Amino acid sequence: MPFDPSFRIQLLSGEDIAAMRGMLAMFGDAFDERATYTRDQPDDAYLAALLSSETFIAVAAMSEATVVGGLAAYVLPKFEQARKEIYIYDLAVHASFRRRGIATAMIEELKNAARARSAYVIYVQADHGDDAAIALYTKLGVREDVLHFDIPLDGKDG
Repeated sequence: MPFDPSFRIQLLSGEDIAAMRGMLAMFGDAFDERATYTRDQPDDAYLAALLSSETFIAVAAMSEATVVGGLAAYVLPKFEQARKEIYIYDLAVHASFRRRGIATAMIEELKNAARARSAYVIYVQADHGDDAAIALYTKLGVREDVLHFDIPLDGKDG
């Protein structure tokens, strides 16, 4: 689907604290985990440093001043070769703005940021049953079926 030009895709920088907070709220709504994304947000200085770092990338889709989509990614320096890869940690579009090409446009902006950081690949996970995400990522990349394990730090499950 072609991108709806009424939206603006923006790579966030250290000055974009309000947009980052809007993105966090949008993630909370989209993932039905509002408390996770809004209750204990870091202070402005932390977010400014994160958004200014070379190891974090945030892309927002804006409808005027409202964040309607967001993408958060990490730059991972590799050890086996002098290269980097990008991991999409979170990507969501508010339910009322889906099917307008926003997620694809945010990934295209991430590709530009990845090239600027000399990354060689972008990768992402999708959960079984998240058919919309699986369809999007299948359209854009090569699928690999892997197992994901969370290893707790306190020795307890979950």
